[in-house]
Amino acid sequence: MNKNLFELRECALKEIENARKPSEIAQLKSKYLGKKSKISEVMSSLKNLPIEERRETGKLCNAIKKQIAEALKTKSEQILSESSFDIDITMPINKERGSLSPITIVGNEVCDILQKMGFAIVSGPEIEDEYHNFDALNIPASHPARDMQDTYWLGSNKLLRTHTSPCQVRAMERYGAPLRIAAPGRCFRNEDIDACHENTFFQLEGMCIDKNISIPNLIYVMRTILSEIFAQDVQVRLRPGYFPFVEPGFELDIKCLICGGEGCPTCKGSGWLELCPCGMVHPNVLRISNIDPDEYSGFAFGVGLTRLAMMKYHINDIRVFNTCNLEELDQFGIV
Repeated sequence: MNKNLFELRECALKEIENARKPSEIAQLKSKYLGKKSKISEVMSSLKNLPIEERRETGKLCNAIKKQIAEALKTKSEQILSESSFDIDITMPINKERGSLSPITIVGNEVCDILQKMGFAIVSGPEIEDEYHNFDALNIPASHPARDMQDTYWLGSNKLLRTHTSPCQVRAMERYGAPLRIAAPGRCFRNEDIDACHENTFFQLEGMCIDKNISIPNLIYVMRTILSEIFAQDVQVRLRPGYFPFVEPGFELDIKCLICGGEGCPTCKGSGWLELCPCGMVHPNVLRISNIDPDEYSGFAFGVGLTRLAMMKYHINDIRVFNTCNLEELDQFGIV
């Protein structure tokens, strides 16, 4: 096994050295350090090895991962330093081109719908602190859910927010209860990029806290949003889901509008696309923000605006939103 790891390292370092574009660096990072990489497979199989061999192989895996990560960082910096941009500032601008992104359009529509139901629109910082992104949402440092978030840490307990849920905490701290808020915004996770996953994506957080709030209130709000956004009957399903800041928790899935539920790369062949984690606000989250859970209850949801835009505009690859290819964007009316 160790021989294969050394061969993998040499192959990775060679490919990194031959890389010429930032996109190639991103692909190599996913290939050699991602969740489905060979090194990850070896790490997952360590539990089946004898203790001594497990210790030796695990140490070697970590050393090779570090070498590859450092090589990727060095090569990325080299590519950026060698890049040059020749811009002709006298070139006339085509004023007829340009439009709002589908994500912005869908986000505005959802905000309009929620405002009509009495929700206030709030915002929060993209660079968050550990307390608001995790601790105050019932995710302490020892909680395994932190590992699920694939967080971009910046140091000094700062991070790029992994969800818009910190806006819940900030709103509760500022306004107390009762409360109805919606918070659209950009989020960041160190995901392996494919047709339905990006490391930069957009969500809209919703929260309602009042006396006698229950699950039917949550279902009503979600049905209202989807029926107005798509202007048609949309098949959805609600299944149990685990999120530390809600109890009970649910996953709201939408039947894939790209393939009509038959299965495609966008929905990973399942015919369904995860759209909205949701549930009743956990009593611990209310207590942390000085709201009495014996007096108040509430629901919260996180609508994936990026995936909502994919369904509404029949965009089958999430990477289109961050591309700089004008011809590719133009077919969706983005430019």
